[in-house]
Amino acid sequence: MEQLVEDFLVYLRHERGQSENTAETYHGMLRRFTLWAGTQSLTDWKQVELKHLMLFLEHERTRHLENQPKESTRRLSSESVYLQIAALRAFYRFAENEKLLPANIAENLSLPGRWKRLPKALTNAEIDQLLAPLPLQIPSAQCDQAVLELAYASGLRLSELCHLRLEQLHLDAGFVTIIGTGNKERVVPVGRAAVEALNNYLTVGRPKLVTPRSPGTVFLTQRGTPFARETMWARVKKRVKLSGVERNVTPHMLRHSFATHLLEHGADLRVIQELLGHASIGTTEVYTHVTGSRLREIHRKFHPRA
Repeated sequence: MEQLVEDFLVYLRHERGQSENTAETYHGMLRRFTLWAGTQSLTDWKQVELKHLMLFLEHERTRHLENQPKESTRRLSSESVYLQIAALRAFYRFAENEKLLPANIAENLSLPGRWKRLPKALTNAEIDQLLAPLPLQIPSAQCDQAVLELAYASGLRLSELCHLRLEQLHLDAGFVTIIGTGNKERVVPVGRAAVEALNNYLTVGRPKLVTPRSPGTVFLTQRGTPFARETMWARVKKRVKLSGVERNVTPHMLRHSFATHLLEHGADLRVIQELLGHASIGTTEVYTHVTGSRLREIHRKFHPRA
């Protein structure tokens, strides 16, 4: 069963051009199913019927979550169940099209409704507080400053920051080229503050981090290696704590702040879609709800007859 999953992952990466993160997510979801199938004496995908998929999803909905206390009543979120079903449907669609399985039994699985979670953005004051340079200008601090400035200035995803290479920087011209989801390339402007932070890091900080085995990625760890997503996430969280911002800030919140603040200051939604690298304008439209609620808040606070 695992071999067919591997074939599907190769298809996702090389024929569909899906990102490594998407492939890893689908792999994790499908692996959960193959492990469960083993407990049901299912050793071949041809043995799996729709009833087995339904039983598995029911098992997932009710199972005790890992890393939770035994007494916890928390269960799998509807978002995770949605991803499980999406992974199974995509896998079966591939297997049927490639004539690897006789039928697509997952096409009858209906996707549950998804709540539209409004993205959380930082205020302008919180951004200023977070981006204020630290007094101790060691290479790792200069790297962190450049990461934060670029993340807010250009709205890059965490994976895009981790994989950004030196040849993608065009700081004299004020832009970077980004290889985003599905290997699509986009050009994103970089503001003056971010250019200054990057130049400072590249000329002063990065040379002290480079080792003979360091790759051409822009951002390097203290060992001279490229950042894993988890490592960069941890570095951002540490910097947030040092800045004194009292919110649970994630790297993606800087991307949300980038889009929200652009829209609040009158940027066109299509332009923001292009800058974020969204394939669909529908994905970008969620920011209109955020700015709408923000505008109502400002109106209530400042309008004399609100």
